[in-house]
Amino acid sequence: MLRAILFDFNGVIVNDEPQHCEALIATLATYGYTLDQEGYYRDYLGFDDRACFRFTFQRMGRTVDEAEINDAIERKAVRYAGAIRASLELVPGSAEFIRAAADEGHRLAVVSGALRREIDLVLGTSGLHRYFDVIVAAEDVSHCKPDPQGYRAARKALGIPALGCIVIEDSLPGLEAARAAGIRCAMLTTSHPAGQLSGADLVWQDFRGRHPRELPWAA
Repeated sequence: MLRAILFDFNGVIVNDEPQHCEALIATLATYGYTLDQEGYYRDYLGFDDRACFRFTFQRMGRTVDEAEINDAIERKAVRYAGAIRASLELVPGSAEFIRAAADEGHRLAVVSGALRREIDLVLGTSGLHRYFDVIVAAEDVSHCKPDPQGYRAARKALGIPALGCIVIEDSLPGLEAARAAGIRCAMLTTSHPAGQLSGADLVWQDFRGRHPRELPWAA
């Protein structure tokens, strides 16, 4: 039976949450809103950029204007891209794990709230783009995680039933999305301590020394 691994992106393939955090903090500061690192990891982790800015503008009592949100997304994307080009760090073992999964014949997908150009930048720079059959980015869905839309779209595009798929996540909204899509979920502790991930089928610190055969595949 064909099997598929659906990877979240930020905090699963690339260690870029610090860059996202800094880019969002800096961008929101231009609108007069103060966000710190603690607030980012508490309130924003797992959301796409559109949801982040809409949430913040509503908090500020501002009228949610789509043109202004698009402008904010663009400002943050420029800051993020500059930070990634200056310092790209993959999650330990992720590149080796992805290559091993491809060698085993698994179909691979990215399902992320990141912009497609951000995903393409990292996968292209790291040489991993060719291993992925499907990419579902922020632009491809109308609802971000914890909505399961992205995972359902990736599974459908791959043509593999839910029982043949595994999601790898690092955020609680991502775990909820995988559950709602009916897909088993392994979690990395790159964004939350293991004690907060009891709902996962498997918890790893990262990919070092790991192999796709260890994933919690359905019998």
